[in-house]
Amino acid sequence: MTANKPKVVILGAGYAGMMTTKRLTQKFGTEEVEITLVNKHNYHYQTTWLHEVAAGTIEPNRSRIMISDVIDTKRVNLVHDTVVEIKKDEQRVVLENDELEYDYLVIALGFEKATFGIPGMEENAFSIESFDKSRLICEHIEYQFSRYKNEEGNDHLLTIVVGGAGFTGIEFVGELAERVPELCKKYDIDKRNVRIINIEAAPSILPGFDEELADYARKSLEFRDVEFKLGTMIKECKADRVIVGDDEEEIKTGTIVWTGGVQANSIVGNSGFELTKGRVTVDSDLRAPGHENIFILGDCSWVMDEENGRPYPPTAQLAMQEADTCANNIAALLYGGQLEDFVFDHKGTVASLGGKHAMGTVFDDKKLYGVTAKAMKNVIDDRYLFLLGGPRLVLRKGKFRPF
Repeated sequence: MTANKPKVVILGAGYAGMMTTKRLTQKFGTEEVEITLVNKHNYHYQTTWLHEVAAGTIEPNRSRIMISDVIDTKRVNLVHDTVVEIKKDEQRVVLENDELEYDYLVIALGFEKATFGIPGMEENAFSIESFDKSRLICEHIEYQFSRYKNEEGNDHLLTIVVGGAGFTGIEFVGELAERVPELCKKYDIDKRNVRIINIEAAPSILPGFDEELADYARKSLEFRDVEFKLGTMIKECKADRVIVGDDEEEIKTGTIVWTGGVQANSIVGNSGFELTKGRVTVDSDLRAPGHENIFILGDCSWVMDEENGRPYPPTAQLAMQEADTCANNIAALLYGGQLEDFVFDHKGTVASLGGKHAMGTVFDDKKLYGVTAKAMKNVIDDRYLFLLGGPRLVLRKGKFRPF
């Protein structure tokens, strides 16, 4: 590669980073732009499948995709390293083992858990925020079942507390409702000894979701023995218990998983970008305010919905669409075209509730329930795989069966 080519550096191989890289390779020839993708691991994982990895209802490697299998390494420099700092005034990225200069930077570093200052939550709770951490949750839960069979008087080992009843929390308890009977059979444990407790500060699950759909989800999960404590705040998280509610009830537990909040990767704030509630509010063209050559995508940014005056929820669907706009705007900056504003095309939202159970909306807010919704959820997952790696990837990793 020649030294005078514009350098585009993409940080992070999540949905936004992978699709931006893919789109840039489709827009530019080999001699036009030097593209570098930086990621800690040599694989990309399906963030929206991590709740299944954590519960143990999917084989972990099914959610992992080797980056070199779907990104042309003749067109893209793959750098497996950890980002330490972004020196935006010097147009330089500091890595653990190297440094990179850029002309255009795409920040798509993903999220970290936000604990909102709840004492002990950082130290004592698991979180579904990466492939390895999700796999650890699965292994820990099974270990607690094994311990229970060998330690008398430790009934709390079979109590699983999930903090937060947003999208991730609800999908996770849905998978647990499917996984627990399997573990009970494997370890010869009476299922009545197991408790799955979901704790949410809001008065209902899935805040912001359609009330009818949220009610359906709650009833489906309660029918499968998930307990809810709604309108209840977690006051403190200890190694083997949580303190909840105004009456400071203690719930002893063998597993605590926090899904109650996320924020941008801390590198973004530490590199001097201004944060609002843990993320950067980007301009309408997805650039960081005051920076003509830096784009911030996915879980690191807020993109304003001007019609409603609030940001769009940072979903995989949003991140994938941002990638298209980002790639178009990099091309416009290089060739002098008009930059485009990001316009979100909401195609609906479907939540898996474990097994054959799901609910959500598609297209013009058409509501789906049960097996039909589950089949649509699988179609959505397979569509991403198709966009990323074509039919071969769908055949290898896809969920083309209804359940």
